[in-house]
Amino acid sequence: MVGLKEELLKSIWHAFTALDLDRSGKVSKSQLKVLSHNLCTVLNVPHDPVALEEHFRDDDEGPVSNQGYMPYLNKFILEKVQGNFDKVEFNRMCWTLCAKKNLSRSPLLISDEDAFKVWVIFNFLSEDKYPLIIVPEEIEYLLKKLTEAMGAGWQQEQFDHYKIALNTSREGLSAWELIDLIGSGQFSKGMDRQTVSMAINEVFNELILDVLKQALPDKDGKKCLFLIKCLDKSFEISASDKKKKQEWIQAIQTTVNLLRAGSPPPHKEARQKRKELRQKLLAEQEELERQMKELQTANENKQKELETVRKQLEAAAARAAEEEKKRLQTQVELQDRFSLELEREKMVRQKMEEQVAQKSSELEQYLQRVRELEEMYKQLQEALEDEKQARQDEETVRKLQARLLEEESAKRAELEKWHLQQQQTIQMTEAEKQELENQRMIKEQALQVAMQQLEQLELERKEALEQYEEVKKKLETAANNTKSWKDKVAHHEGLIRLIEPGSKNPHLITNWGPAAFTEAELEQRQKSWKGKKNTSE
Repeated sequence: MVGLKEELLKSIWHAFTALDLDRSGKVSKSQLKVLSHNLCTVLNVPHDPVALEEHFRDDDEGPVSNQGYMPYLNKFILEKVQGNFDKVEFNRMCWTLCAKKNLSRSPLLISDEDAFKVWVIFNFLSEDKYPLIIVPEEIEYLLKKLTEAMGAGWQQEQFDHYKIALNTSREGLSAWELIDLIGSGQFSKGMDRQTVSMAINEVFNELILDVLKQALPDKDGKKCLFLIKCLDKSFEISASDKKKKQEWIQAIQTTVNLLRAGSPPPHKEARQKRKELRQKLLAEQEELERQMKELQTANENKQKELETVRKQLEAAAARAAEEEKKRLQTQVELQDRFSLELEREKMVRQKMEEQVAQKSSELEQYLQRVRELEEMYKQLQEALEDEKQARQDEETVRKLQARLLEEESAKRAELEKWHLQQQQTIQMTEAEKQELENQRMIKEQALQVAMQQLEQLELERKEALEQYEEVKKKLETAANNTKSWKDKVAHHEGLIRLIEPGSKNPHLITNWGPAAFTEAELEQRQKSWKGKKNTSE
């Protein structure tokens, strides 16, 4: 419905712009009433005269106010259009309102009916912006269709010359200029009025009425027959020759396929593709123009900068030439006077060169010293990274020891619980002894399994201890390296200050070596074990 609305608006726009204006520059209310009534009639839209008078009352809210006629047209007419109207009758009503005022009075090679059809085709091919124009690409498309329908050859070179002349003055043609172009016979030389009229009618039927082919006049005898079978009846059609027959079959098949797929006619789809291509090319051209403007602006700025620099250089050269001229004029006069100063300056320069050489030597020594300190700092960073990695390894081993010790404590608590249960079992009556003996055997087996797990944990703990010793050695090595680099840095006047790791809390010593936790952590674990033991009792 959006596409239909746009097509209707184009024809209505021609009719609206052809209405006469009053002294205030507005369309009279009576003309708008007549236009609205005629539009409702040809579009089969119901209208209420009372409501129409209400909308056209004399105030600032009606369609004749500054808000314009379009809001009323869209809301009360176009939105109610259902598509059940005669398209040709609607266009003819709009053509009647605008043709008399705009159609050229110069003699044309086409009739008024042909001019009307060209006007309708213009509305179909024109751009969706106002005032309406048809761009050169669509003009070429239309002229090619007309030339093909007339059976003539297309003169591309002739149109290229016309296109160049057109592009230099405007973007496209209006409807009335297009009618003048086709009616002048510029692109249909050698063709009579009847041939041109038939070509316009064929293109009109295809583009506007969606008719791909038309029935030939009846002739005596039948030839080139083909049959079209439908559900209720069949059609026997005769073509003028085999070529026309094939064209008919192809056109009918294309129409059937389009109806099945619900697709628009080929010319409408091609028109939309041409419009999208033009929009894409226009966007690319605008982007290219924008980039060219940016480059031109940047070039102009550069040119201004270069011009400024050139002027500055010329001014500096002029000043230098003037100063050189003054210096040459006064050189002879001042030569004797400044001879002593030149000698003194020579001595001062020599002394300054010696000082500069000395400072250069000191600077080289200082730079060498800085490079050594940077190298030492890099090595120190590597030593600190080694120490950091050693401490991370120590922390990993400590956590492993803590986990093993906790598992060992849990096993020991479990063994104590089983031992207590065995003591209680021994004190039971002789009647229950046999049954308890069986349970004891099962628990003895479980105890053996637990002892094996305990031994396995003991092995893992020893391995963890060995890993801890290795990590401890790495840590001592890293600490020695750090201390060595610290001494070297202190030897170079303390330019780099080391950040030493903080002191550690003293480790506890167990039967298996250094503990993996502090005294406070041990007390916390003892409380936890006692709580578990009391709970099991």
